[in-house]
Amino acid sequence: MLTLVQPVAGCFAQEAQGKHVMIELNALEPVEDACRVTFLVQNGHDTDIDSAVYEAVLFDTSGQVDRLTLFDFGSLPASRPRARQFVVPGLACAALGRLLINGAETCTGTDLPDDACNKDLELRSRVETEVLG
Repeated sequence: MLTLVQPVAGCFAQEAQGKHVMIELNALEPVEDACRVTFLVQNGHDTDIDSAVYEAVLFDTSGQVDRLTLFDFGSLPASRPRARQFVVPGLACAALGRLLINGAETCTGTDLPDDACNKDLELRSRVETEVLG
């Protein structure tokens, strides 16, 4: 079952990058019966991405799939970093072992190169949770 997780908000300092999308798992924060997941995302293309939605698989610390979900990163301006936060209900942050980005479910924009959201996708993590793609 796929669930669409809506962003909370945000923005970070700019970092240099090439013509690809970079997604960094930046922070995990427990909130009530959920986990707030913060990503830093940067569109390194010369043109804006109007809509970017990525399918993700969340694994528990034993390596079992907890859930499949969609992260809607919204619009990503060209060469500008953006922070996006998502509250994942029913997920304990400490139980998140790995996060797999399966690829872009949606990637739209004027004059975007083919496969702009998937080609050379750069994945990083600043927390103990591993990010794969």
